[in-house]
Amino acid sequence: AMNEKHMCNRPDLFPRALVLPAELWQLNRTWVFQGHGTASLQPQTMLLDEGHGRLYVGAKNTLFSLSLDRVNTQHREIQWASTGSQNEECLMKGREKSECANYIKVLQQYNQTHLLVCGTGAFNPICALVRMGHTGQVRMRLLCCSDKSTLPSCGLSSCRSESGGELYIGLYTDYWENDGAFCRLNNQTYTRTERDDKQQLNEPKFVGSAVIPDNNDRDDDKVYFFFTEREMDSEGGNKAVFTRVGRVCANDQGGQRMLVNRWSSFLKTRLICSVAGPNGIDTHFDELEDVFVLNNKDGNNPEIFGLFSTTSAVFKGFAVCVYHMDDIRAAFNGPFAYRKKPEHYWTAYEDRVPYPRPGSCASKVNRCGFSSSKEFPDEVLRFVRSHPVMYRPVFPHRGRPVLLQTETGRRKLTQIAVDRVQAQDGHYHVLYIGTDDSVVLKVITIYNKDTDTTEEVLLEELQVFKVPAPIREIIISPKRQRLYVGSEAGVAQVALHQCDLYGSECADCCLARDPYCAWDGLTCTRYYPAGIYTKRRFRRQDVRHGNAVQLCNGLQIEGEAEHKTEERLVYGVESNSTLLECVPRSLQATVLWFLQKDGEKHEVNWMDLSKEHPDVNTFNNI
Repeated sequence: AMNEKHMCNRPDLFPRALVLPAELWQLNRTWVFQGHGTASLQPQTMLLDEGHGRLYVGAKNTLFSLSLDRVNTQHREIQWASTGSQNEECLMKGREKSECANYIKVLQQYNQTHLLVCGTGAFNPICALVRMGHTGQVRMRLLCCSDKSTLPSCGLSSCRSESGGELYIGLYTDYWENDGAFCRLNNQTYTRTERDDKQQLNEPKFVGSAVIPDNNDRDDDKVYFFFTEREMDSEGGNKAVFTRVGRVCANDQGGQRMLVNRWSSFLKTRLICSVAGPNGIDTHFDELEDVFVLNNKDGNNPEIFGLFSTTSAVFKGFAVCVYHMDDIRAAFNGPFAYRKKPEHYWTAYEDRVPYPRPGSCASKVNRCGFSSSKEFPDEVLRFVRSHPVMYRPVFPHRGRPVLLQTETGRRKLTQIAVDRVQAQDGHYHVLYIGTDDSVVLKVITIYNKDTDTTEEVLLEELQVFKVPAPIREIIISPKRQRLYVGSEAGVAQVALHQCDLYGSECADCCLARDPYCAWDGLTCTRYYPAGIYTKRRFRRQDVRHGNAVQLCNGLQIEGEAEHKTEERLVYGVESNSTLLECVPRSLQATVLWFLQKDGEKHEVNWMDLSKEHPDVNTFNNI
């Protein structure tokens, strides 16, 4: 007998459904592109192009164009390896041969017909424009080489964003990765953070970036970038790792006499993701693994999802924290941080702040009277260069993570993507989290206002690739309802939902608590909001509570949804062993065994039974 209990799920417990690669293929839910030859594909970045129906994949020495309908058909590619001289110079600088390849790290939509593509070029970055075609055809035209007057020699990181045809990117400007910089690149010039200024950037690891407007004045647009760095202690040494959010004005032109080709608006503050502990000591998740910017109808206020890990060598864990733009903007509009002497702690700067406020943009909405940052007074530029840190950090929404994984020895979480789904009882965030062993976890979080708690529900565990490998990229296509996943094992497309997988009964469908799925009276199928399919008025769905008894009452016998019994007759040979198998559809189900004797059923306690009958073998896996 199978009794599926309504339980408070955690992602470090059991998923509602575990789907292996073979099952994904049998269900026609996935297609995988593995490239050519024996070498691994090694995708570095991916870009979704809904208009042309293509998925562009930047990989080692190759740019691929894949079909969004089936990634393993009708692919096109451009070979783009480092030149012989680039390889020789790279090897002479002490780098390994594998490092001297051209890894395509940046893919951006340049305009309606072209992509901007940049590769590491054996630590001599090179960019090109690629013409896109509806048949997947791609043609490349060289845009700029690593001429040090226009583009710094650097190993490109995966942090990227684009605004007005310009590229904002986090990178290292030397072979030995000593000089990290946040840059804006174009054909003529580049603007960057100060060189060798550890107060601005100290051993940064760039994770992501986005252009986010504050209002309708485009001159007031800000570029936000997310990274980790080392905090400096009072003696100038490296201390703890902090996660930061940095900000510059998109129209920042640098200064006229000082900060030439340098940001005149660079500011940063700390992103906090922690859990309160005993005695007022918080457990901090300080290492940012990935970030996802979830846009909504109001383009000025996306939600920021950060995937964090711990830096402790003793305690290992992962967390997801959500940040609202109101809180981020409030931190940047608050007091500046100030350390009177190197041995002093950071305090709030309380003296006079010059006008216009350091870090603000030359825009109409600010009414500062300046049309360009080059017109800002030297006093403003000196202040922003010496006070780049804000005093107030940014705390997550509701002050704590929405998801935790804290079990020692569990798989590592690597990537995150989020879909906002409308269900019958409201909107839900569906989190797709990639792991280091080719798994994608499909999770929802449900906030209970009455108890001020968050429930984590692990809907599916999808083993996307047969070979365990870290997931490097996850992209969601809401239009096609598909997930595109990249790892060294290949590039896979996976349907966001497979509702019939949950079972063929009303109770099975409702207990799944999947916001994509609902019982329509006949089958468990895709849920559509009212008005899309007006004929389908009969729908049963309760994501928040999964109350199958109430929803399915009248469709089944009262209580059957919670105590649904399936009986099977098994024949055995006397004095021989027989396998009694009962495999529940849901991994969250509890299997109970009963022994029928003299017309009565009694629940079997295998430990007691083995004591009474030593010849009876207990089933350790039941």
